[in-house]
This record gives sequence, C-alpha cells and structure tokens, in this order.
Amino acid sequence: MSPRRTLPALLALGLVASLPAVAATASENATDELVGRWDITISAPEGAAPSWLEIRRSGANALVGQFVGVAGSARPISRVETGGGEMRFAIPPQWEGGNGDLSFEGRLKDGKLSGTMQLPDGKRQEWSAARAPTLHRTGTPRWGQPIRLLDGKGLEGWRALGESSQWSVDGGVLRNAKAGANLVSEQRFTDFKLHVELRFPKGSNSGVYLRGRHEVQIADTFGEPASDSLGAIYGFLAPSEDASGKPGEWQSLDITLVGRKVTVVVNGRTVICDREIPGITGGALDSDEGAPGPLMLQGDHGPVEFRNITLTPVL
Repeated sequence: MSPRRTLPALLALGLVASLPAVAATASENATDELVGRWDITISAPEGAAPSWLEIRRSGANALVGQFVGVAGSARPISRVETGGGEMRFAIPPQWEGGNGDLSFEGRLKDGKLSGTMQLPDGKRQEWSAARAPTLHRTGTPRWGQPIRLLDGKGLEGWRALGESSQWSVDGGVLRNAKAGANLVSEQRFTDFKLHVELRFPKGSNSGVYLRGRHEVQIADTFGEPASDSLGAIYGFLAPSEDASGKPGEWQSLDITLVGRKVTVVVNGRTVICDREIPGITGGALDSDEGAPGPLMLQGDHGPVEFRNITLTPVL
C-alpha cells in the first residue's frame, strides 16, 4: 500500500508538476510580445539611419520574419532565435560591404526593442525600435484641392539632399541629368492622391518615395512583374501586370495612399489595388511611419525627367 500523502504534500506535487506549463506560458508570452512590425533607428557614425523589422509566427514554435536595412529591399529571415530574454537572427549581406552575415540581436523592455547589429564588414552599431503604427483609417477620405508641386519654372518648394545635385527645370520639365542627390518636397503630407508624369532613358532607374518612406519604383523593366518593376512598392508589392511603356516615352503614375493602403495606376492601368504596405523601403528618410512626410524623388541612381506633379491631400 502506498503511504498516505498529506494535503500540503499533494499541493506541493501539483505545484511542481505545473512549473513546466507556467514556464512555457511565460516563454510564449515573451514571444508574442516580439511578434509584429518594428520601426528601427540605427545609431550610425554619420547620424541616425532608418531600418525596419517584421517578426511573425511560423507553425507551432518557429519565428520568422523580414528585415529592411538602410539600403536595399526587404529580405527574409529564416529563423528568429529567442532565449535568455533576448532575440537574435543572422541574414546574408545584400548591399552592405563585407563578406560576413549581418547579425542582429536585441532585448525587449517596456514594449520597446534595442540592441546591437554586426555588419558584414565586422563593424557594430546600436539600434532601438518602436512598434510600427497600424495606420488604420476608417470612413471614406475627403479630398482637398489639388496642389501643383512643380511650377515648371524652378525648384521652389524642393530641396536637394547632398551637394551633388543634378536637378534642373527647363520648359516645365524637372530633369535629373545623371546620378546625384535625391530631391525632397518642402511640404509634408499624410494621405493623398498623386499624379506624376515621367520619362527615362533605357536602363535607368529612379523612384518616388511616398511620405519619404515607401518607394514606388521607376525603372526600365519589361516582362514578368516583380517587386522591382515599374510601379512596384519596391521590395514589397509587385504589379499585377506589366503596364510599362518604352524608354524615352512619357509615362504616368497615379498613386493613392491612405494609411498603409496604396493603389498604383501605371499608364492608366491599375497594377496595385488597395494593398497594404508593410514597412519602409531601403533609402527612406526616416522610420517614423506615423508622421507626415514629404515626397522624395530618387536621383542617386540615374537620369530621369518629371512633369505635371500634382498632389491632392486629404482634408
């Protein structure tokens, strides 16, 4: 016959038996707090630089995600490791110099992430991150009066970023002669409708950054649509079809941005319809996604021309 156990002893046994479940629950809660999108600010030697991270569940236990660095497109994270109150992952280099992986580690505290990253060349940088806003809008937008952002006479209302500006205006056309500085509007916007006409030579590349953070790709592309095709949200959303014209021809972009939802029309054909933009593009001005931002025209890749830039802001 088994010895009789007292009630305290039984309770003690029950408590001991429940410890693994309690530990698992605590671990799951910590993991749940990591899941989501994060707007990152990197403390780089030349100043603050924007970045972005998404962590999501895959199956019962794994965490995966995607990451956007200071430059380039969103790249997949095959596994996010957690343990000891920390998270970490490593991904191959993209546009960074060096041959090693980009290693990323951080710790969650008071709802914010912070940590260090080691670049492929071995240099280390500190970073901090806040949870990205949902930017969810309710109701139907009420639009204001259209604003002509280019008067066709000069660069009033715009400023170049850097000293190597190749931008000029002639005959109503804004022209970037060759790779140089990007161009940013002085006005800042939240939600809007944008019309812009553009022309570029064979092989060239540019872009329009919405709020200075989300790039609508401009490139000499033809064929199967991809996330780096004309009209794509670079690295995130591919056009549904190739609506591009020929190099040297005037083409048009009509873009509606409401919160994170974007619609892109290329040469009169809708190629992205009310899709969510997950996060910032490499090359963004900052990672403060909840704030108004300017338009930025990319000039650091190649020659491009713009005309009839008209923006209709939300009221």
